[in-house]
Amino acid sequence: MDAAKPRPHLKHALKDETLSSAAGFLTSLKLELAYFGGHVWLKRRGAGVILRFERVRPRHSGRFQPLLSNEITPAFLDRTIRALKRWKYDIVSIDEVCRRAVTLASRRRFVCLTFDGTYKDVAASVYPVLSRHRVPFTVYVPTAFPDGIGEAWWLALERVIAQERRISLMVGRSERHFNVPSTAEKYELYEFLSGWMRSLEPADLSAAIKDLCTRYAVDLAALSREASLDWRDLETLAADPLVTFGGATVNFPVLANMKETAALREMTMGKAVIEAALRRDVRHFAYPFGDRKSWQRKHMAMAEEAGFVSAVSTFPGVIEPAGHTPLLALPRMAWDGRLRSMRAMRVLLAGAAL
Repeated sequence: MDAAKPRPHLKHALKDETLSSAAGFLTSLKLELAYFGGHVWLKRRGAGVILRFERVRPRHSGRFQPLLSNEITPAFLDRTIRALKRWKYDIVSIDEVCRRAVTLASRRRFVCLTFDGTYKDVAASVYPVLSRHRVPFTVYVPTAFPDGIGEAWWLALERVIAQERRISLMVGRSERHFNVPSTAEKYELYEFLSGWMRSLEPADLSAAIKDLCTRYAVDLAALSREASLDWRDLETLAADPLVTFGGATVNFPVLANMKETAALREMTMGKAVIEAALRRDVRHFAYPFGDRKSWQRKHMAMAEEAGFVSAVSTFPGVIEPAGHTPLLALPRMAWDGRLRSMRAMRVLLAGAAL
């Protein structure tokens, strides 16, 4: 991959078009086996689950789709809601999750639907499905994106790698060069560069992605605006009482890479902007990216100081009743968009695969 240091060939002779789906297939197989094994129904855990989605849009062609695991189709979302109703799950708001998390378990399990990233898909694909079913859902808003100044660096990185066969950029203090003629090499480079960028402080990350986009004629600002909801879209959604808005900072930074004062400011300013723009209280928060590398325990105290009553992560898990799950560190199940099995979904909801 790196022209200055030859990389050995991949050990497995996977075809390019199957590389990105291999992990999804193995996960799906594990969940299917758990379903047919029959142990799921004896090992149900917790009171319910918060589901996390990012993009909801029709399938699109292309071998290089590094973010495919974050996507589902509108048809699959519709199937999911129908299945949840058939399985007798209560589909509840995030406010109701907080209530059930501190009370004794109900006889009926619950599911809460949440969406990250304020993609235009929420208005174009999500809302038509969920409004037809009349079920509540939550959208976590990083306010720089509806303001039109957010930087969706992960989309820009995908665009650059997709269109180029050779890429050069500054990594640290060194100019690095990467040859990526094959889809497999593009996936490998995306994994490397996205991991590196997420390790940077916000200002350094912004400089790195702007440098890359300038070199390869990708309009970062336009790409970010085209993918994101604006405030008019959000105002339309806000007219429906079944829609809850949560905060997700202003710029969607990795909080662990920031000084405490800056991280707290991101939380409080994001909350204040949404409340002013949509004229409603914002009581819930999502840690940007939300995994174990992106935030720390101290950020729970910051979220409380900022005025949030709950905060969701991307740690997989179920909600335990009677106060056993901290409201400021709520787990969520991220549905892998490469899986299309309702049986696999049911295993995840039972919490038996954790």
